[in-house]
Amino acid sequence: MHNKVLIIVGDASETVDTLYPFFRLQEGGYQPVVAAPEKRKYQMVLHEVKPGWTITKEWEGYTIDADIAFKNVNPEHYLGIFFSGGRAPEYIRDDPDLIRMTRWFFEHNKPIASVCHGCEIPARADCIRGRRIAAVAKCRFDIEVCGGIYVNEPCVVDRNLVSGRTFHDHGHYMGAWMSLLDAERKRLQNAA
Repeated sequence: MHNKVLIIVGDASETVDTLYPFFRLQEGGYQPVVAAPEKRKYQMVLHEVKPGWTITKEWEGYTIDADIAFKNVNPEHYLGIFFSGGRAPEYIRDDPDLIRMTRWFFEHNKPIASVCHGCEIPARADCIRGRRIAAVAKCRFDIEVCGGIYVNEPCVVDRNLVSGRTFHDHGHYMGAWMSLLDAERKRLQNAA
């Protein structure tokens, strides 16, 4: 019924950024639907700034199968959308179908969540202008150059957009996004 939620990935999506919301959605009674440039298997990565390092270290994580390609997504069939982090957003953010669906969720006030580099997708789709959003600190420029307001907090809620900085914040912002999804599901059930 009203229980499908998109998770946006590509090669080099961060493993914890992706799997935590995937399983949390299942726990909440939702059906996570993994969407990517193509319907195929994607290689996720692990990201961490190691002691003594000044940049992010990356190594291979688990793989994940995409259920649907961006071009085949009808956003009307989904309650909400989650933008996973990692390096993938930088490479997939110019996809016209991803931009189309991202704009739809913002325009229709649907529950949206973003973590880490995930902000690069709604920023590229020109959807964060004037909005407060958390992300990994290195994305502050991306947010501000696109008119957004960077916030260094573990959970930022700006209307229908919920965000966190990195996977270390999942326990802080995920509950707020799940509450938005619960309210949207209830609204649609009552309207039916």
